[in-house]
Amino acid sequence: MKLPDTAHTAKPWRVHGITPDFRLYDVWALPTPGGPDDFPLLVRNTVEGDTSDNPSRVARALFAIRWKLGRLFGWDGPGAGVGSRVATLRDRLPADLRAGDAGPEFATLPFRSVFLTDDEWAAEMSNRTVHAVMHLSWVPDGTGGYRGQMAVLVKPNGLFGRAYMAAIAPFRHLVVYPPLMREIGDTWRASRRR
Repeated sequence: MKLPDTAHTAKPWRVHGITPDFRLYDVWALPTPGGPDDFPLLVRNTVEGDTSDNPSRVARALFAIRWKLGRLFGWDGPGAGVGSRVATLRDRLPADLRAGDAGPEFATLPFRSVFLTDDEWAAEMSNRTVHAVMHLSWVPDGTGGYRGQMAVLVKPNGLFGRAYMAAIAPFRHLVVYPPLMREIGDTWRASRRR
């Protein structure tokens, strides 16, 4: 379920201190009901994710098109990523977070972990269009349990990046996120049964 921006901005998350120049694009409540100690499972499920197995054929097709366009126009080349086109956000971390665990690395998606705490995890990616942060947190659900929350923060790369984000907005909200939320819920239920 999409949440108002304040569901993210009103919390004292550590990510706020390293992303003042990023814009908050989306905040989602994740279908991941659990207990106070289940955040590591959410992080593990996330790093094992892959756009090629999205349950929506339309979403899979959109991701495949995006990756092909990226190869064709050089959006995702080696010089476009974190550490090349943009410095890693790890360089902005305060000493305690820099000394801590960055978090696990992704199996297939082009994200890199930035930092991990007991209830907060940030991962970043960059290409010729944007520098983006996926922020996962573990929050009380109001009924005595907990659930995941995802925020997407983006720093577009100039006019082209802003135009790109505007062009994909309807696809993100109508085509990509609804099946992604279902997939996250399905994966969560399956991993809790194991």
